[in-house]
Amino acid sequence: MHVLCRLSKNLAVADLLRELKRDSSSWVKFEQPTLSGFHWQNGYGAFSVSPSHVDALKEYIENQEEHHRHETFQEEFRRLLRKYGIEWDERYVWD
Repeated sequence: MHVLCRLSKNLAVADLLRELKRDSSSWVKFEQPTLSGFHWQNGYGAFSVSPSHVDALKEYIENQEEHHRHETFQEEFRRLLRKYGIEWDERYVWD
């Protein structure tokens, strides 16, 4: 799932994601009782984007289903981590 949002300086990314995961998980289980075992993965990735790239990001999010036919989420995430020089350990990235 991709989320584009503007954060207040008073809200930590971790707090936003904790609330989003908790509330959406409850909603999914309420709306679809057959998904009672639904849960989010433990981690998340968060990237900032400059205002000049917001429109392109919105378009990407709208077309992510098509995009992921050519590049999996895992491939894309690794590419972004490499692009921005972020070190990671595969043991802790995927649930």
